Amino acid sequence: MGLGPWEEIDVQDVWTGSPALSPPIGAPLPGRLAKPRREGLTVVMDKGLGLAATRDVLEVAAAHVDLWKLAFGTAALYPARLLQEKIALVRSYGVDPYPGGTFIEAAYLQGRVPAVFAYVRRMGFAAVEISDGTIRLARHERRALIRAAREAGLRVLAEVGKKDPDRQPPPEALAEQGLLDLEDGAEYIIVEARESGKGVGIYDKAGEVKEDSLAVLAGALPVDRVIWEAPQKPQQQALILRFGANVSLGNVPPGEALALESLRQGWRGDTLALVT
Repeated sequence: MGLGPWEEIDVQDVWTGSPALSPPIGAPLPGRLAKPRREGLTVVMDKGLGLAATRDVLEVAAAHVDLWKLAFGTAALYPARLLQEKIALVRSYGVDPYPGGTFIEAAYLQGRVPAVFAYVRRMGFAAVEISDGTIRLARHERRALIRAAREAGLRVLAEVGKKDPDRQPPPEALAEQGLLDLEDGAEYIIVEARESGKGVGIYDKAGEVKEDSLAVLAGALPVDRVIWEAPQKPQQQALILRFGANVSLGNVPPGEALALESLRQGWRGDTLALVT
């Protein structure tokens, strides 16, 4: 079958985003939810992009990114005006920015949580991550942090798990904590995997999914309220194959957001193979 003659492209179509330039085929794996959505979230982990680099990612991938995390405690290191500009930029593309959980853990250690929640709101962040990946929080302290964040008008993402590979709680404990956090008002539960995705949470030291741990968590928690940190492509693929295109994934490198969406929709060989 011939491909047919080349057609002349109308320059006006290019500038207006005319449907004439949309691909004449649909996603190989149908059913992917469009924004705004409550599941199938993509959470980017930004370790320090400037405004130009942030804009570049958003121009290409904002339609496929839901939350934008300023990793670790990096939110404390930006010049104030630049941070405000960056937060406003991210929000202008329909993406909700938030500071990493370590930022709030440091606030807790310094007894400055109320002031930091007020600061987070003032700077324009949309959410906070409540975690005890490094510190220790009693049940009532964690509950109080979640409720205080909600009262401050912030979305709450509650992370379960420890950052130290030698201090990993059993998956049953993570599931129990996640259920309590949801009961206390958290919007989503994040399952810790760190930047490396190795030796933490549902991953072994090589970064492979521990199926037994995954099964425990998936069996106990409402999967549509879980964000699985999955910084590596094989991890993203494994979770998509397990839960489908609308599984929520976090710690995605900014430059990999479009590649992840390709996996979700079947535009990569790894998932296109499912329809062959």
